[in-house]
Amino acid sequence: MNDFINSFLPAPRQGGFAMPGYWIWCGSVIKGEDGRYHMFAARWPQSTPFTPGWLFYSEVVRASSDTYTGPFRFEEVVLHARGRKYFDGMATHNPVIRKHGGKYLLYYMGTSYDFTPDETDKHEGERFWEAWYNKRIGLAVSDSVFGPWRRPDAPLFEPRKDKWDFYGNTNPAPWIMDDGKVYMFYKSLTRDRHLNIGLATADNFAGPYRRADRQLRLDRSQEHTDIEDPFLWYQDGLFHMLAKDITGNICGEQYAGIYAFSRDCVSWEVSSYPKAYSKTVVWDDGSITEQGALERPQLLIEDGRPVCMYAATSRGSTGFWNAEKSWNMAIPIDGKKLCGEQKWSKPRTVKSSQYEMLPVK
Repeated sequence: MNDFINSFLPAPRQGGFAMPGYWIWCGSVIKGEDGRYHMFAARWPQSTPFTPGWLFYSEVVRASSDTYTGPFRFEEVVLHARGRKYFDGMATHNPVIRKHGGKYLLYYMGTSYDFTPDETDKHEGERFWEAWYNKRIGLAVSDSVFGPWRRPDAPLFEPRKDKWDFYGNTNPAPWIMDDGKVYMFYKSLTRDRHLNIGLATADNFAGPYRRADRQLRLDRSQEHTDIEDPFLWYQDGLFHMLAKDITGNICGEQYAGIYAFSRDCVSWEVSSYPKAYSKTVVWDDGSITEQGALERPQLLIEDGRPVCMYAATSRGSTGFWNAEKSWNMAIPIDGKKLCGEQKWSKPRTVKSSQYEMLPVK
């Protein structure tokens, strides 16, 4: 049963994470050894356009709060630019923080490029695509949420020229099981620049990572993946996923979120009411707004249950294209409404044969 759409509590107006002078995106939160909450997020100067600024200038930062809804306060830059000779030397983005075996694990996207960006660079221009194709997934490791972080010299894996992940690897969405096995969705482009999501697994976070030959599709009628920005977790014997509905064909609202579940993280089913969240937000002051964007959903899991959703958001009518400001917002979750006495294992779904990983043509 998909209870997400009815489980949200009003979002605190003063919650989340924002920084004057910066675009903020991609907030992932974990409880640190100090008992406080730490958000790892992407930021880049607001003096540059939102896009392609994120691809050229983004860096990963850490912010902290006494509560999981915030407000979070900036603490430090965690992954900074370190030079063109590194795969992640010019920009880092898409941070996702996990912990296993006493280690803090910071998955992220990094890219490098051999030019100096300027005001002539446009979204999907020639230099935009050069930086996009160079996107790779990295994993920084630390014994403490405060660092220092052991940053890799090589990505977890490279694009494959004979598969669906032909151009770049990005948007890591990992979940680490109790035994250390890693399941991770990630995004890539086909040779003809079609976006797709696929699965990588590893016996432990250090790898090696094995990748499926098939990309995820939730509807056989679509030639390519219709979702992005997945968040993956395991609960009550099932894998669960939130993701952004790019076209709105799945949940009925473009750029809103869907919920899907799986028993093996390979074949997926979507609830008969698939919408997990909407761009329409109810705030704790009683107001209701439609956000220009509500993307990169991330959950904080405590005692095996989601307690808060974080989402990158912006003001504006056309997503981030005309945004005046972007920040990471926090939307608390009522655990009693989420599942309640109903079990995840008894959802109302369409036939599972319609939802599976399809072979690459």
